[in-house]
Amino acid sequence: MMMKAAVYNGLKDLRITEIPIPEIGENDVLVKVKACGICGTDIHIYEGAEGAAACVPPTVLGHEFSGVIDKIGKSVTGLKVGDRVVVDPNDQCGYCEFCKSGIGHYCENMIGYGTTADGAFAEYCAVRAKQVYKISDSLSFEVASLAEPVSCCLHGVDLAGILPGSTAMIIGGGPIGLIMMQLVKLAGATTIILLEPVESKRKIAKSLGATLTIDPISEDVQAILDQNGIKNINTVVECVGLKNTMLDAIRFAGKCGTVVLFGLTAPDCEISIKPFEIFKKEIKITASYINPYTMDRAISILQSGAIQADPIIAGTLPLDEIGKAFENGEIRRNGKIIIQP
Repeated sequence: MMMKAAVYNGLKDLRITEIPIPEIGENDVLVKVKACGICGTDIHIYEGAEGAAACVPPTVLGHEFSGVIDKIGKSVTGLKVGDRVVVDPNDQCGYCEFCKSGIGHYCENMIGYGTTADGAFAEYCAVRAKQVYKISDSLSFEVASLAEPVSCCLHGVDLAGILPGSTAMIIGGGPIGLIMMQLVKLAGATTIILLEPVESKRKIAKSLGATLTIDPISEDVQAILDQNGIKNINTVVECVGLKNTMLDAIRFAGKCGTVVLFGLTAPDCEISIKPFEIFKKEIKITASYINPYTMDRAISILQSGAIQADPIIAGTLPLDEIGKAFENGEIRRNGKIIIQP
């Protein structure tokens, strides 16, 4: 039996190809894919950069996905054909030194569905059953596909150590920035500033609870902060992955503030910082790597409606038209694009 899949064959070479429906082992399930989001990591890979892990062509991309179980391995328990599910694409071995030390996201034998193994820009995807999470009937497949990016953002928010009543700045109003903005509010931040040059994204941010939105290209950020009486920003989360926005994150962080460099840069990106400035403000700078142990919480947040997911989704495309979203950045400009095989 054959299926359609978007296969990454090298630099800017993503082709819809007929490939065999994957076989499953005794501890696996076959998921009929219903929705799979296009992630910044997918674009990085397509454009020749490394994402969270090296992707060796030919590989079926796509790691933010939901679907229905179509087949189960003979040793699988607790799941059945027809279950509505999402998948954690980062499959830890559980046996290596890092897994046993509680930092399994650095697993030496990690399987990454959509990066190191075939993913879900396809009609079907085979995964280990332990990576599967059941979802409620009330959660749409499109919103459920956001569980993976929400789980990654949760890890970043955990590292930020946000306190109730604190002030936070989010740099970048794309899908990740809008998720982050809602999560920092959920964590207790009461003043939330968004820096974003695209007006439509600033409007969405306002509707989702941003206290203040600023266009960092045409407006004087510091002057606006001063005008609004914002003297000390406790947390800055950078969600763009560019040199200048990362420098801005350090610049705008307040006394004893925390900077989370969340955005994915090109591997050779470098920034220059002045240790004296870090010293004077006693800034803590951290990064956030994938989604260790946060998927269950992400699903709970989406199912409870604690964050609004629909405004983050800009549109859907059939699998046959996936190339449009990869080739034309304007299609992705206003939010998350979901592929529906």
